[in-house]
Amino acid sequence: MKRTPLLFLLCLTLLSLALFHLEPSKAKNELSNNQQDRTSQRINSSKSTAVNLDQSETEKTLPATLPNPPQDQKSDVTVVASYHNDTSIPLRKMKPHPLVSKTEHEANENPKIPNKHQNSSDPVVQDRLDVVPNTAIPNMPSPVLNFDGIPFPGVACNCAPPDTNGEVGATQYVQIANEGFQVFNKSTGASVLGPVGINTLWSGFGGPCETSGGGDPVVLYDQLANRWLISQFAGVGGVMTDECVAVSTTSDATGSYNRYAFHLGSNFFDYPKLAVWPDAYYMAMNVFTASNPTYLGPQPFALDRAKMLAGLPATFITTGITGGASEAPYLPADLDGLQLPPAGSPATFVQWPATGNYRVFHFHVDFANPLASTFTLFASPAAAGFTVRSSLIPQLGSASGLDPLGDRLMFRAATRFFPDGHESLVSNFTVEAGGVAAVRWFELRNPTIGPITVFQQGTYQPDTTHRWMGSAAMDQQGNLAVGYSASSSAINPQIRYAGRLAGDPLNTLPQAEVTLFAGTGSQVGTSGRWGDYSDMTIDP
Repeated sequence: MKRTPLLFLLCLTLLSLALFHLEPSKAKNELSNNQQDRTSQRINSSKSTAVNLDQSETEKTLPATLPNPPQDQKSDVTVVASYHNDTSIPLRKMKPHPLVSKTEHEANENPKIPNKHQNSSDPVVQDRLDVVPNTAIPNMPSPVLNFDGIPFPGVACNCAPPDTNGEVGATQYVQIANEGFQVFNKSTGASVLGPVGINTLWSGFGGPCETSGGGDPVVLYDQLANRWLISQFAGVGGVMTDECVAVSTTSDATGSYNRYAFHLGSNFFDYPKLAVWPDAYYMAMNVFTASNPTYLGPQPFALDRAKMLAGLPATFITTGITGGASEAPYLPADLDGLQLPPAGSPATFVQWPATGNYRVFHFHVDFANPLASTFTLFASPAAAGFTVRSSLIPQLGSASGLDPLGDRLMFRAATRFFPDGHESLVSNFTVEAGGVAAVRWFELRNPTIGPITVFQQGTYQPDTTHRWMGSAAMDQQGNLAVGYSASSSAINPQIRYAGRLAGDPLNTLPQAEVTLFAGTGSQVGTSGRWGDYSDMTIDP
């Protein structure tokens, strides 16, 4: 089946969602033959502004001076310098990397995360569209613009899952997927650049970022600086040990970039999710052993945003794996809007509620005095009960099901500060309700300054169709939209969205539902891999 991706700007809440879908893929993971040993590699570039250092020279572990760290605070702080950085020529002047034909394959194995959640009844299910009077008629607006994105088989990957996401900037929209990206004019939908392989952005940089990029890409628009951030992980021999991050030098996504390569360690660092905050670019990783991947726990990172915006050699600070294998994954809060948090505020990380609580961590980072950096548990507000969706999601005319990926929060944890002083953080995850997969969305109030409350939460299951792999965002008026995939034994997979106005009754998405795109076929031969995340973003 071929499913055309559609990108749109949603007029009511000014939200933008990128979703990309693939034809069937039949083969398992295959590795590129042109991978190199990073540890023995020396990088030479006429544009380099950093010194290439051995790992022993770039990584320093600083023991904390606190004799008895608070609960959930890591006792070690590690500071790691980028092992290479430079400023590129404009992307629009780069020659696209030659396409290498690849057999259809799984982009990256998705190691399993132990699930210790105790299922319980769900008290916040919205199981019909007429749950709120006078809102039975769909009121969500149709897209004001949609256009074709990157089609199957992608640019260079020919793989599943596509790991779709996108971001809207001042004048452009950037879609990114395994393993390519494309720049569009956001007003017309016309292609400005691409699609090209992500590795093209790393032309002339050398090392794994240029030759061994592995996908799991993320694109963000830093609204505070009007810059783009593009990232993907990389590694030799199929073990993803590095993170490649490029920050544009202007608001033009086709211009030049400050490029950075960070070596994270010798484990397998999976599922990188990045976020913008005033003092750093924050990142969360799920960490596994390098061979026979076994979950070790999640790990937070803070990348020196100020240095990266300036194109200077940069470092990251991490407190290491937190909590061990019993710790559920978390996401960093990604700032929307121009209303800033109070000066010096720590970054928030929100954990999937495996324990029945939204465990909220604060990462206070200090690049001038790394020993002062801390990662601590701030609060644990209770989540409404839910049941984890673990079984595959059915499709029309196929015995092959799709992975619900119900063991983590879905990208993003989008947060916004309002003029009246309150902060709202919204995100979502997949649960099971009424025998089908459903989107559990939630809004946390004041996760940065406290006191934290679960202002509202709901499970959207208005009928017997499965809904999963959502993404949520809130605009400056407090209106909320959630986009997601939908499927059942009676329909092919689709893309839909629903929402609520700021004044609607709490815990509901009463503005009903709109089908953005109804798929024309079902996906088979991908070991259930449909997508690992998507992204709904706010037009700045």
